[in-house]
Amino acid sequence: MKKILVIEDEIAINDLICMNLEIAGYQPVPFLDGAQFGRHLKEQDGYDLALLDIMLPGKDGFALLEELKAHRIPVIYLTAKGDLPSKVKGLRSGAEDYIVKPFEMLELLVRIDNVLKRYAKEEIEEIHIRDVVIHTQKRTVYKNGTEVSMQPMEYDCLLLFWNYRNRVMTREQILNILWGVEFSGESRTVDVHVGNIRRKLDFFDVIITVPRVGYRMEVSE
Repeated sequence: MKKILVIEDEIAINDLICMNLEIAGYQPVPFLDGAQFGRHLKEQDGYDLALLDIMLPGKDGFALLEELKAHRIPVIYLTAKGDLPSKVKGLRSGAEDYIVKPFEMLELLVRIDNVLKRYAKEEIEEIHIRDVVIHTQKRTVYKNGTEVSMQPMEYDCLLLFWNYRNRVMTREQILNILWGVEFSGESRTVDVHVGNIRRKLDFFDVIITVPRVGYRMEVSE
């Protein structure tokens, strides 16, 4: 189980993140104080990722980043500091990602997954869903042994459904993850891609429409 540091001084936000990390199958390790965490890190490491606020009591997130990098722990900033200079400073100093509060929890989970994949020693190279095989390294999809032509966004959407299988996702959440949080296009764009995936892979009973909400990929674990 991946161990994820949650270094956030607002108790309600810290608790909410930890709860969702546990649901997603991670082991969260919370801290509310920067200086306290700095002392802890000198005695214990072995963490897979850190979610790090910038404005912390004791020691701020920019100072802690250098200590986390020394222990080879990747960092995602979670902060209310949405100004461009802070974003540039955070990313240039070595953070893997920079997320401004408030944020969607599903978006955070996807970004965590992306960072962990970059640091993973081994990645799943094949995903099997019924008679469909997804080759993640080559970004190709086969059905009954025959390659299926898929547009890049269709492939990304399919992989997103797999990564968050058996969970309901709204159209807006899917758009925000695939196009970015600032995307302001028509949310029904998702319907077009889902329709293409269903038709090409015969996934009409795999990717389920949740009325007035969005979609869910139903697969047995």
